Amino acid sequence: MPAPDPATDLALLIEATEAAGRIALSYWRQAPKAWEKAAEAGPVSEADLAVDAALAAGLRAARPDYGWLSEETPDDPARLSRDRVFILDPIDGTRAFLAGEETFSVSLAVATAGLVTAAVVHLPARGETYAAHLDGEARLNGRILHASPRREVDGADVLTTRANLAPEAWPGGVPDLKRSFRASLAWRLCLAAEGRHDAMLTLRDTWEWDCAAGSLIAAQAGCVVSDRHGAPLRFNRPVPQAAGVIAAPAALHAGLMARLRP
Repeated sequence: MPAPDPATDLALLIEATEAAGRIALSYWRQAPKAWEKAAEAGPVSEADLAVDAALAAGLRAARPDYGWLSEETPDDPARLSRDRVFILDPIDGTRAFLAGEETFSVSLAVATAGLVTAAVVHLPARGETYAAHLDGEARLNGRILHASPRREVDGADVLTTRANLAPEAWPGGVPDLKRSFRASLAWRLCLAAEGRHDAMLTLRDTWEWDCAAGSLIAAQAGCVVSDRHGAPLRFNRPVPQAAGVIAAPAALHAGLMARLRP
């Protein structure tokens, strides 16, 4: 049988993330059990694991030939031999989730031969679903998204942390940005796609499950998405990390890269 096309995969992802969101909400603000991962990898909760298990059961049954890469599942190198792989973060923004904030998301993507071809970022507490596939527009609850028209670097509203603006990271001069922040990296990419902020950037190495879905949504909305060196992102690598992530409209992206790599 032929492999599902990106639009068919996207329909599956939307259904799966919305069901996963309902599971997450059943734990939200209910004091779920939580603990710190080893090696200072951040918090995890029983909700993260419940969402991961439900997604694994449903998606692996629907696409048994796809590989699997999840923050909350031990990595299996067998994924490297698969043409297509699910890449997901069951709850992106676990700290926000545990604090009872609305800004957590379920982030889910399909990557084909290293490129994301279908993606959903669902914020269950806000009732928002960002979605895109490789052959279509990025949408929020069905509405087509467009990236910011911003061109100038100085004064741009960028989702980032203060640490990313350290002078040693910017040999061409630290840009004078309006700095904003959201806990979920996937949502930051979506907010750049939506044009609610001009760009997002993180210069730290970034796990694929944090950026896979949002990167396609931002790109299909008109952002240039790259790592901190300006290279396109690739997925399902042996060490599943990107060298940072920058998403911005083309002229603004070029201006940021000129400051990072003059």
